[in-house]
Amino acid sequence: MSLHRIVVVGGGAGGLELATKLGEKFGRGKTARVTLVDRYPTHIWKPLLHEVAAGSMDPSTHQLEYAAQAHWHGFEFVQGELIALDRVTRTLTLAAVPAAPDEGGGDLLPQRSLPYDTLVLAIGSTTHFFGVPGAQENTIALDTVEQAERFRRRLLAACMRAESASASGGPDSAKHQVHLAIVGAGATGVELSAELRNTAQVLGAYGLHSLDPKKDIRITIIEAGPRILPALPERVSTATSELLAKLDVEISAGDPVSEVRSNEVLTRSGRVIPADVTVWAAGIKAPAVLGTLDGLAVNRLNQIQVGPTLQSETDPNIFAFGDCASCAWPERKSFVPPRAQAAHQQASFLVKAIAARLKDQPLPVFAYRDFGSLVSLGVFSAVGNLMGGLIGGSMFIEGLFARIMYTSLYRMHVTALHGVWRMLLDTLAHRLRRSTVPRVKLH
Repeated sequence: MSLHRIVVVGGGAGGLELATKLGEKFGRGKTARVTLVDRYPTHIWKPLLHEVAAGSMDPSTHQLEYAAQAHWHGFEFVQGELIALDRVTRTLTLAAVPAAPDEGGGDLLPQRSLPYDTLVLAIGSTTHFFGVPGAQENTIALDTVEQAERFRRRLLAACMRAESASASGGPDSAKHQVHLAIVGAGATGVELSAELRNTAQVLGAYGLHSLDPKKDIRITIIEAGPRILPALPERVSTATSELLAKLDVEISAGDPVSEVRSNEVLTRSGRVIPADVTVWAAGIKAPAVLGTLDGLAVNRLNQIQVGPTLQSETDPNIFAFGDCASCAWPERKSFVPPRAQAAHQQASFLVKAIAARLKDQPLPVFAYRDFGSLVSLGVFSAVGNLMGGLIGGSMFIEGLFARIMYTSLYRMHVTALHGVWRMLLDTLAHRLRRSTVPRVKLH
């Protein structure tokens, strides 16, 4: 008999964890043939991208090659981008993979079809620009490593230009400053602002500029709502605002962006905020392709509508989870938030659900547990709230303990992919490497 074909599309935090666990449990010819599909050849934990953008993390040291992970854990990897779905024949269509100019041009891989028996969609989210004029053209999102690296290069170039203007002794002091605008005061925007302040200080210490890290490198966070971190408790928002004020990060709240130009951001109140580089971190939506997949029901953000078993409301052979799925959270009369902890919980649930499916047993029901939220301010601090049965409610945390808890989130992800011993070795290797390299990338 042929093996049951399980295809997971999307190698983000949840998708890669799921493929790894399914490969270990069912792969290598045991019960099923597990295949992971992603348009990129490597994985990086998306919550780290703000560190890549600030230059405080070298992505090459944290990227994981899908092919290697597949070899180690009993699944297969296929590179390609999902562009179509035929639910009758249970077949995916993957776009051709183009070659880079220095790889000879043409296509590395042609357009292909991939059959499945059970399909899991975990393709994450993309930036939502909300139709703001100039936003997509004049800002940098932080969805990929390439975008984060692009921002970092733009930041270095802006500092070098400001340094050159300062050295020339020109009369216009504004030219001697670097203005960085961050649209959106969620976790990504707030964490990026703190990392950028640290980067400004380190670049100055290494002599890459003689600008004042606080006065000459201006950082502004622009939030449409009345406060930063709107999805978190107000106490966390207030504590974070106070910490950012100490770092001379300006917060503009309650004033939505109306237009973005090449060197400035305009708000609804008429304010004009200068910006040498602008980051857009104001919202997310699921990739547009989900709204074109053979009649699958999606919401206004292109998220697949799923039931309590994480199966699509349209097709029981298709599951979806993570940022690309709209999953009800009955206890809060809301929906499961787009967080890494949610994707991790859903990946663990789907291992059990697919195991039941393979045995023709009833599927369990997913129940999301909110363990709280943490926000890192880099080397300066961290804040957040913890929740759970052991605490008996919600507990506000700040400082060193919060930083340790924040760091542990990534280590939990590494443990899910490699196990405890390899996680410990990986942690030690990165500690040793950081002792021999600058704290931020200098080029």
